[in-house]
Amino acid sequence: MNVLSVVIPAYNEEQGIAHIVERVLSIQPELQKNGVDELELIVVDDGSQDHTAEIVTRFAGVTLIRHPTNRGYGAAIKTGFSKARGNLLGFLDADGTYPPEYFPNLCKVAMEDRADLVVGSRMSGADSEMPLVRRIGNIVFANLVSLLGNHRISDSASGMRVIRRDALPRLYPLPDGLNFTPVMSTRALHEHICWRETPIPYKERVGRSKLSVVHDGTRFLQTIVWTVLAYNPVRVLGGIGLGLAAITAVILAVVAGMRVAGITRLGPWGVVSVFVASLCAVAGVTLFSLGATFNYLVSLFNGCPMRQGLFGKPLFRRPLEHHFGWLGVLMIGLGVIGGAISLGFSLGGWPVERLWLYLLGAAMLVLVGLQMTSFWVIVQVLGELSQREMNVMRDLAGQSCEP
Repeated sequence: MNVLSVVIPAYNEEQGIAHIVERVLSIQPELQKNGVDELELIVVDDGSQDHTAEIVTRFAGVTLIRHPTNRGYGAAIKTGFSKARGNLLGFLDADGTYPPEYFPNLCKVAMEDRADLVVGSRMSGADSEMPLVRRIGNIVFANLVSLLGNHRISDSASGMRVIRRDALPRLYPLPDGLNFTPVMSTRALHEHICWRETPIPYKERVGRSKLSVVHDGTRFLQTIVWTVLAYNPVRVLGGIGLGLAAITAVILAVVAGMRVAGITRLGPWGVVSVFVASLCAVAGVTLFSLGATFNYLVSLFNGCPMRQGLFGKPLFRRPLEHHFGWLGVLMIGLGVIGGAISLGFSLGGWPVERLWLYLLGAAMLVLVGLQMTSFWVIVQVLGELSQREMNVMRDLAGQSCEP
């Protein structure tokens, strides 16, 4: 028996709560046509100071749950889920922006595709009255979640969804505020939950919006990044590190081109650029190393296999960090050779004005090489620890560790 429990979080929504409740109740015949036997409607009054709760009590068959104080959008939905009895859990806003008439279609997708999460996408081509600023914000956040989760989605913050109850433990914990939906989207991608999107129209809300573009947008960004860091840190830190390494490569290529062209003097901007390249090189290796290290620590903490790396699938037969050993030794060697050659030129009478760039380059090579070599040692230790339990079980079973 399939039961859909729809949760409506409501905070000072007296202007539109009656209309949205009526619309949700009216979808029962269509739900039954699509394989949902029963509808349960739960309204969570999140500490309203108007007549929202009183209006809801006029509807027979609607469950009203009241928070004594305002606890937040996400908290209200989680309270509703905890009291719901359906195997399918849905939610939508109380302001009339989302069309409850599309719940039968969302449920149909969930059952036919065996999807754990079905999102009503406002950005998939259906009619939308979303203000331009919010539309741009949703595009930015959807692309950010897609990039960090290595899976393309169109609407990371939609407030109309259907979730299978048995998938809920994998989505929790979730925040209490308006960032409930983007964090759910981020966790769903990293938990490899079966996800589907289906287009829905979107209308302007009844009454004043409670969303602050700047404040809530900043909170969305922070929680998305922190959620990804809890799953795949190298995806964030490693991406920044490789970006800094790319800046270093571009600057060094320009400087080398100037030397080939016969330009031997660097002006103020040239000196600053070389300084920036040095900082980016050290910072890039450091951030990539930290990200990969944290990936091992996350794996150890959760007792699970290593998460996907920076690119979702490896570019090399072995992960990039496993090449840091020989790369580090190579850089140290090149740095020492470069420093020795510079010393020889200095003893031969070259002024320091001609040698400082070579000496700086040699020092950076040695420093970055030491970082890579040290990190390679850390990776070996963490890799051994991550395989320790598996190796213990294999030894106890009398199996060989040789491939």
